[in-house]
Amino acid sequence: DTSGILVVAKNDKTHAFLAKQFKKHTISRTYHTVVKGVVQHDEGICEEPVGRAFLNRKKVIIKPSGGKDAVTHFRVVKRFSKATLLEVHPQTGRTHQIRVHMAHLGHPVLGDILYGAVSPWISRQALHASGLSFSHPRTHEILSFEAAFPEDFKELLRLLESQG
Repeated sequence: DTSGILVVAKNDKTHAFLAKQFKKHTISRTYHTVVKGVVQHDEGICEEPVGRAFLNRKKVIIKPSGGKDAVTHFRVVKRFSKATLLEVHPQTGRTHQIRVHMAHLGHPVLGDILYGAVSPWISRQALHASGLSFSHPRTHEILSFEAAFPEDFKELLRLLESQG
């Protein structure tokens, strides 16, 4: 349900090159998310390891022992009365990492049914991949891409703004 930018390799060589960048954490990713509640700190970092839940293999949980390293940086863009718009930069790229870390910090992503923030204002998780930068496989030039917020995300922000 995440909207925004997606990178797709057209051949095996490109895939291997991109996979290497992901593994080395040299690909820069920017997400925007609206989380439940008012985040008090202007910026922060969550460094909790994550892994699959034992009983529900679709769910990822914080796993202090046996989990994989996961690092998520975030900063507040705008606070609303019942929610906060965050810019998020995952340093690692674990499955559901942003969603799990935000829920762990007590601010689950709005509309995220799996991690506890059902919302009447949006029918999906309010998570948007807004920026992506990586090295081109042939030229090694740094390519950067941005994706504007989709209409449902903009409508959510307008609704939250109107509530104060």
